[in-house]
Amino acid sequence: MSRLLLGPLLRHVGEEDATVWVETDAPCTVEVLGHAERTWTVAGHHYAVVTVRGLAPGSVTDYQVSLDGEVAWPPADTAYPPSRIRTLSPGREVTLAFGSCRYATPDAVGDDSHFAPDALDAYARRMMRLPVESWPDALLLVGDQVYADETSEATQQRIRERRDPDQAPGLEVRDFEEYTWLYHESWSDPQVRWLLSTIPSSMIFDDHDVRDDWNTSGSWRREMQATDWWQERIIGGLSSYWVYQHLGNLSPQGLEQETLYQKVRAHEGDAEELLREFATAADKEADGHKGAQWSFRRDLGPVRLVVLDSRCGRVLDGEARSMLSEREFAWVAEQVQGDYDHLLVGTSLPWLLPRALHDVESWDERLASGVQGRRLARWGEKARRGADLEHWAAFRKSFDWLTDLFARVGRGETSPSGRAPATICVLSGDVHHAYAAQADFPRDLDSAVYQLTCSPLHNYVPWFMKVVFRVTWWRATEKSVRFLLKRVSHVPAVPIEWRRLCGPFFGDQIATLTLHGRSAGVRFEQTRHDPKAGRVLGAVSELTLS
Repeated sequence: MSRLLLGPLLRHVGEEDATVWVETDAPCTVEVLGHAERTWTVAGHHYAVVTVRGLAPGSVTDYQVSLDGEVAWPPADTAYPPSRIRTLSPGREVTLAFGSCRYATPDAVGDDSHFAPDALDAYARRMMRLPVESWPDALLLVGDQVYADETSEATQQRIRERRDPDQAPGLEVRDFEEYTWLYHESWSDPQVRWLLSTIPSSMIFDDHDVRDDWNTSGSWRREMQATDWWQERIIGGLSSYWVYQHLGNLSPQGLEQETLYQKVRAHEGDAEELLREFATAADKEADGHKGAQWSFRRDLGPVRLVVLDSRCGRVLDGEARSMLSEREFAWVAEQVQGDYDHLLVGTSLPWLLPRALHDVESWDERLASGVQGRRLARWGEKARRGADLEHWAAFRKSFDWLTDLFARVGRGETSPSGRAPATICVLSGDVHHAYAAQADFPRDLDSAVYQLTCSPLHNYVPWFMKVVFRVTWWRATEKSVRFLLKRVSHVPAVPIEWRRLCGPFFGDQIATLTLHGRSAGVRFEQTRHDPKAGRVLGAVSELTLS
């Protein structure tokens, strides 16, 4: 009898359909609610994405997963609520939870005092006690779902048993097989496994899904490409991302149109080589070649979610340096066309940072470009990589393009009816703290525009970085940095201003957006350990956005 190794993960859910992802220990037929799919194989691992159709809008349906006719999920002795598919319904309130940067599991860090209780784990524990009507409609994970460069003790032991850790990349993961260990470690957590089986999830990578500072700059890429281990690492990282994360971001229609998926699904035998060829080509986008489409869109009733690939899709070729390729920018501009009540833009890296930090990153980009001499260029590159100065602010042309796009959306120029959405919210992670900021445009918009950042779900930030983030939000710091840079830099003036609404908050946390009609609100919650209740969440801030 085949066994379920990982999943089920409930991924896309619409008004009448859903997709369920699984990994099994052998080839088999996977069945969910009468819909069957044969597994396909990559590097000796077996997967399936089952499409369920014919559901009723606004319905709640318990489901099981059968392998070759035998029920494999839920386990017979489970203490958890049933896994359920809750379809979207026109006019219903939309709730979306989001966060980023989840390091392994609570068990992986033991009693390490740096780590607070895992926010995703705590969120799942609370959900189990709530009625299904109180569950979120979707979960967005905006980066660092796994840490390929910072492995747990358990993963390091497996690496030692498989190969010589004295050879690069040492105790970091090396290839597809070792990537599968990371996903199993993170997604086998019992509470989180149940959560992912019943809440639709969308995901996008950030640097640690591959390696710290992934695609920070052209020199970073050249340094990595000169090693004898990087090629296998990037192939493993992008191949596993495609299997474990990307496929679930697609709707049933998107899966039908995904050429590689259809090839893999129909392939006789192991499809590893198909994935290797794809990953190799996808990685070359940063060097100016045509790459893969990792960005995606998902409509949640009157709420439009557009998630951007701000890592693999970067272009780092001299003057063409950009957060996204021209092809990807054109795709984004197309996705925001239409009528909807709220626009959510997911990008792992914040669009709006503390203003002082934003100005420093833009200045550093100019230095590193060489316009003020080679010596300052070397210093700028060293600072960029050492201090992670690589957000949208450090891709200034891209920052301005995204800002202009929000202005056009907020004026109703992208809507056939001329009706702008009530809010435009950028949802991000990466920086290991949480905050909300509101953008002020020189010309009033009909939309309120926000940066909402929530990180980490399960990680920490060193004390000195807490000081940096706090200080760079100070108005006095902002004015001082701006004054100094005017004297030494020719960075163009920023086209907008912005102000902090709440934060910074440090600790393991998760945020929840609630959207109903033209109204919107956000809640930031942090974890703590309660002697009686265990891992619990408590609100640190609630904001009305519209």
